[in-house]
Amino acid sequence: MTERMEGLPALVGRAVDLVGRLEGLIARMPASLASLALRVAVAMPFFKSGLTKWDGFLVLSDSAPYLFAEVFRLHILGAEYPFPAPGLVALLSGLGETILPVLLVLGLGTRFAALGLLAMTAVIQLTVPDGWETYHLPWAAMLTGILVIGPGRIALDAVIARVFARAA
Repeated sequence: MTERMEGLPALVGRAVDLVGRLEGLIARMPASLASLALRVAVAMPFFKSGLTKWDGFLVLSDSAPYLFAEVFRLHILGAEYPFPAPGLVALLSGLGETILPVLLVLGLGTRFAALGLLAMTAVIQLTVPDGWETYHLPWAAMLTGILVIGPGRIALDAVIARVFARAA
């Protein structure tokens, strides 16, 4: 029994050392990788939703304007309001939900794409107020993270910046 007790401090020491090494590895992970992961993770649900709004290339589905005219409502200060110009809102929503995620994943105009999707998240929150904890808060957090840390080096923005830096 004493042998086990004497080996316990050594085991704890090895465990602490292992945790320290793992923390060191994680700390060396490039922020660019985290940015890429955030960009892809938040782009997917928007892009998938955007695809449902189209019947073909630049052919808006019949259901998209219908939903904005008849089903979706803006919930503001305890009251419900219809969307103004539902056909235009459906078109802009479809364009935003397909173009902005692609730009985000490519890392092209990254902060502007993230800001656009953050604005869309706010409108979606007003439309579906019960989705805050499950969807909208994580989306807003990921998009805010992208706005703060930027696209990183694994992005077309970085490639373009390097090309212009060499040319200057």
